[in-house]
Amino acid sequence: MDEIDAAIVAHLQAHARQTNRDLAQAVGVAPSTCLERVRLLRDRGIITGFHAEVDLGALNRGVQALLHVQVRPLSRTVIEGFKAYAMGLPEVLSVFVVAGGDDFLVHVGVPGVDSLHAFLMDKFSGRREIAGFRSSVIYQHTRKAVIEPLDP
Repeated sequence: MDEIDAAIVAHLQAHARQTNRDLAQAVGVAPSTCLERVRLLRDRGIITGFHAEVDLGALNRGVQALLHVQVRPLSRTVIEGFKAYAMGLPEVLSVFVVAGGDDFLVHVGVPGVDSLHAFLMDKFSGRREIAGFRSSVIYQHTRKAVIEPLDP
């Protein structure tokens, strides 16, 4: 990516709903050039989509937690199967396959602490492949709106 591509990606991350004309003006290129560059960034897989930020509390998900999960036996089949199972649960926001003491971090959003407990008891404790789990309630969550490329 050159400087113009990086500027386009940064501006789209901050304001994905802006018009192509506004984006072109912000990065200093012609609208036709901007449109072509955005298309190429999508074709190259650098821009993978556009989405809306939502307030989880407004969706009755006032409590978030990270679930640290260990599965056994540790195999590709078990990892892929658990990942698919977890992503199919409506409470799950994202799943991370990790190295170290845990095999997964599962980010969930639920109405309350009682709902978190019920989720763990009903959806995790009976699973044969789960060797153990623990939860960490999230008090606050902040993420960067714009992610910039790093130098090689």
